[in-house]
Amino acid sequence: MQCLENVRLATMTGEGYGLIDDGVIIFDHERIHFAGRRSDAPTVAAETINGNGGLVTPGLIDCHTHLVWAGSRADEFAKRLHGASYADIAAQGGGIAATVRATRAASEQDLVAVTMPRLEALLREGVTTVEIKSGYGLSLEDERKQLRAARKLAELLPVSVQTTLLAAHAVPPEYKDHADAYIDLVVESIIPTLAAEGLADAVDAFCESVGFSTAQTERVFQAAQTAGLPIKLHAEQLSNQHGSALAARYQALSCDHLEYLDEAGVEAMAKAGTVAVLLPGAFYFLRETKLPPLQLLRDYQVPIAVSTDANPGTSPILSVQLMLQMAATLFRMTPEECLRGVTVNAAKALGLTDRGQLVAGMRADLCLWHVDDPAALTYQFGTNPLSACWFQGSRR
Repeated sequence: MQCLENVRLATMTGEGYGLIDDGVIIFDHERIHFAGRRSDAPTVAAETINGNGGLVTPGLIDCHTHLVWAGSRADEFAKRLHGASYADIAAQGGGIAATVRATRAASEQDLVAVTMPRLEALLREGVTTVEIKSGYGLSLEDERKQLRAARKLAELLPVSVQTTLLAAHAVPPEYKDHADAYIDLVVESIIPTLAAEGLADAVDAFCESVGFSTAQTERVFQAAQTAGLPIKLHAEQLSNQHGSALAARYQALSCDHLEYLDEAGVEAMAKAGTVAVLLPGAFYFLRETKLPPLQLLRDYQVPIAVSTDANPGTSPILSVQLMLQMAATLFRMTPEECLRGVTVNAAKALGLTDRGQLVAGMRADLCLWHVDDPAALTYQFGTNPLSACWFQGSRR
């Protein structure tokens, strides 16, 4: 048993930070046993750790990433800055197709090796749970390879990995102009096979004018439902396809991006308990101007999460701390909303009920920060104030 004392606790209970001054947190190698005021702490035999007046939060949760990929798209970034359009680059075989080629050519071991430094970067900033999507394989074998690599990373590093099957990310080159036939493959083979192999914790799709239609997306949802897997959705990023309302009908865990989300979609998400995952990194990198409907989400009390969307094409960013700053400056989220977005609400976006708050019974995933005001985690970027991190009660 360990007892971390002389700290301020941001329990993330209630509506804000759930702050407790002069706090104590008692935990073992699995669970939190007590989190509260020193005066209320039970007397137990425990190793005492002096937090030196720092702030303790739950371990951070990055609930939307595409972390496993091969290759680089830095050359495309340079071309765009020299005036090339995305259509020009795609016509030359770039875009998602370039990442698909590189990922298909890589072995599972290769993917683990190139992803490890990316994941380690997130861990250095206090991430203890990360979601990793497939979607750069676009075939049964290569989607399996991506998900296996993600599972392997959880064995090699002190982090919890939630895997999401995103086979309906794009139409692969061999199915060009035959999107329905590719969806046949996804729903008849890829989803049931990989679900049966236990490689996916959820299923996602890209419902967009440049992705898949709502009818095609619904077929993916139905296959996921049959396989017993919850769903998530890339929705309303570039246009309003009403994918969020569709996802809400299937009790989606989350809808993500959401710049073009309308009030009907917000209302549907609120009724279904679906989390809104906002991705300021992609908004920034693509130089978007359409803001997600933050006030509507607040008005309907839709839980809001924040994530890196780490991927090679639209958000090559590996910093949750930067996302806190961007969510505040670009989306005008409050510091409380930002921190809740990478803790309690991020856990909800993954369907996890055992983390994201400092409460007895929760997993002992903890961050100790060298700050006394939680707003400092949103305010400043460029120095890492993380003093210590515990994953399932063990110090990393």
